[in-house]
Amino acid sequence: MNNICASLLLAASAAAVSAQTNAPAGRAMSLPDCITEALRHNFDVQMERYEPEKSLLNLNTAYAGYDPTLSLAGTHNHNNLGMETGTYGTFPNISDGNSFSSGLTGSLPWGMSYGLTGNVAENYGQSTTYPNGYDSSSGRVGVNGRQPLLKNFWIDSTRLSISAAKNNLKLSEQGLRQQIITTVTAVENAYYELIYARDNLKVQQQALALAEKQLADDKSRVNIGTVAASGGTIEQDESQVAQNRANLIAAQFTLASDENELKNLITDNYRQWHDTAIEPAAILEAVRQLFDVQDSWSKGMTLRPDLLQAKLNVEQQGIQLKYDFNQLFPQLDLTGSYGYNGAGREYSDALGQYATANRPYYTYGAEFSIPLSNAKARNSIKTDKATEQQLLLKLKQLEQNVMVQIDNAVKQAQSAWESVDATQKARTYAEAALKAEQGKYAVGKSTTFTVLQLQNNLTAARSQEIRSLANYNKALANLAQQEGATLERRKVDLKVK
Repeated sequence: MNNICASLLLAASAAAVSAQTNAPAGRAMSLPDCITEALRHNFDVQMERYEPEKSLLNLNTAYAGYDPTLSLAGTHNHNNLGMETGTYGTFPNISDGNSFSSGLTGSLPWGMSYGLTGNVAENYGQSTTYPNGYDSSSGRVGVNGRQPLLKNFWIDSTRLSISAAKNNLKLSEQGLRQQIITTVTAVENAYYELIYARDNLKVQQQALALAEKQLADDKSRVNIGTVAASGGTIEQDESQVAQNRANLIAAQFTLASDENELKNLITDNYRQWHDTAIEPAAILEAVRQLFDVQDSWSKGMTLRPDLLQAKLNVEQQGIQLKYDFNQLFPQLDLTGSYGYNGAGREYSDALGQYATANRPYYTYGAEFSIPLSNAKARNSIKTDKATEQQLLLKLKQLEQNVMVQIDNAVKQAQSAWESVDATQKARTYAEAALKAEQGKYAVGKSTTFTVLQLQNNLTAARSQEIRSLANYNKALANLAQQEGATLERRKVDLKVK
């Protein structure tokens, strides 16, 4: 048994030397350093960052509904009707024509549609009526417009699309904010877990050192005859050393795993970070914070991204309701046009008359139409109102859930704070108890079993103390997340361009 334990000790020592020789290069990082790296390289943040950009492009697409459309057309016509006999004899009936037209059409933000049009045409040929041939040109240039007065007056499909796109842009900005809050909180938790794992490793190393010292002391007592070799004392010590070594190995794995978790959050190139050991520049400490549920609720109602998104959804439904309500009205449009005619033998004659503006034309009037049942618009309004009430209920439910979540987070933080003080006292008492028992053991008034038990108690108390410190800091991070105040707490300035 002793030979086996000695071999294990030698193997562990060799492994420790090898691990120190091949240890990755260390990089000291504060929590703000980790958050900065995450904001730059975290995959989820990078992916979510495209959403506002896409929403802005969609908004620009919606505004394209006001882009004017330019049209140009040119046509040549040829018509040969063969030979015809008329008053002046028999002549071929052949005609040719050229026509050109252009237009600029579009709509304006107040619902008016407009058109700028111009055309000119030339006809020439020969017939029995014009045996010597003929040539003439004519054209028209002007502007026309249509202005809705009822349906589509205060909102139409283009304005609806623009309003929806603006709303979606705000939604995407809140979505990005939500993702950053989630990522920053995850980085905080991973950072605190890494510090805990590092400190817990030290606790397990201390526990192993205590057990090894107890084993060495008891072996000395056996050699000098103070302790009987057959009393099981050495076996108890060996068992404790083996168990503590197993705990140390588990703590080493937890440290490596927690370090990888943090790396995964702050980089998009894990291979580059693989051989770098993150060394937290901070220590676990408990900074007293005063908790006010009312104040936290106020923050949650104004800062929570999911709550703001729910309010935007209600707002968007209100815009849809406004549009569908406008569709209930009959169509009543004012129409009008104004321009100039031109005519002559050549193109230049017709074009010249446009400049003289002595052949004007104009029209004005109104058009009225209404669906006899208007069932589509009436049912759309009913659906919109039902959807709006549903969204309002969802908003109220979410507000209540937020209040419950914040209340729980406050209580969790308060409990974690109280645990810090309790575990600190427990560790202090455990140290004192072990020291007293070791004094008794030195004069033969205690047993190895009792000393080892108190060593385990001390190790557990030390581990629970740093666990409570990590839990308290994580509870504060969770409370800020529930309030939606993570970015303000960490002084992260989010500007969406």
